Amino acid sequence: MNTFNFAPLMQTTVGFDRFERLFEQAFNGVDASNSFPHYDIEKLEENKYRITLAIAGFSKNDIEIAQKQNQLVVKGELKKDGGTYLHHGIASRRFERRFQLADYVEVVDAGIENGLLIIDLAREIPEALRPRKIEVMDKQPLLEKLKDKIAA
Repeated sequence: MNTFNFAPLMQTTVGFDRFERLFEQAFNGVDASNSFPHYDIEKLEENKYRITLAIAGFSKNDIEIAQKQNQLVVKGELKKDGGTYLHHGIASRRFERRFQLADYVEVVDAGIENGLLIIDLAREIPEALRPRKIEVMDKQPLLEKLKDKIAA
């Protein structure tokens, strides 16, 4: 199984500073602040996809998911419990992940299971934009149909 990391290509910026960051990341490694939470993007069927984020410790009340045009934004922030810790090693940082979506891709469902945030997406192309099959007819019946249309 091949794994490809397209995360740097998913960032949206204006101008050429995006390319500068891509080169910096390629030569200096990935910025740790952009690596949380880890995620997978799966293609389930022809037009069905799933994004899975590892968000152990977060509940549904700590997560916000928004879709605006072709961008999906997932934010998470744990509420501080105010406890006194002798050692605090469990990550409790906030995060924001942005995913660029293709045209006509919409979020269908989202849920948390076993520390994983699962977001299901589907691509539904409008009927007017779908390819349609054109029937090829013999020339003579086609000319007769055209004459009938002109006469009407």
